[in-house]
Amino acid sequence: MLHYELISLENEVFRCYIGWTALLVLKMFAMSLLTGLMRFITLTFANPEDLMSPKLKVKFDDPNVERVRRAHRNDLENILPFFAIGLLYTLTNPSAFLAINLFRAVGISRIVHTLVYAVVVVPQPARALSFFVALISTAYMAFQVIAAAAF
Repeated sequence: MLHYELISLENEVFRCYIGWTALLVLKMFAMSLLTGLMRFITLTFANPEDLMSPKLKVKFDDPNVERVRRAHRNDLENILPFFAIGLLYTLTNPSAFLAINLFRAVGISRIVHTLVYAVVVVPQPARALSFFVALISTAYMAFQVIAAAAF
């Protein structure tokens, strides 16, 4: 039986979840803008109609553009599952302290991942650490959802 107070702004866990979800949506939008900006800076365009001069040619292999695209794809592969699992985890009525800190861990680590991968490139293990913090946090929530479902 769903307790509707769990999906209410009165529930601090749900409120924290929607805050981090909204922030991560904006972060993913920013990745689209960063990809476009990087294409203009490097004059790397994937479509003929986007070429700003007849002297330019379609290019797919600029390392700076590809780095930003890979970071964006990594966001899609990791943040979207967090959106689903985070909501389901909220419905399990978890400890507020634990849930809020898991949401923070995912949000902060995904932002750090983008910074060290696509904005200011930092050597490993910075990217791996930020990746695994979010992955382990999301996986923990997924296991808790499975345990609560008891199927």
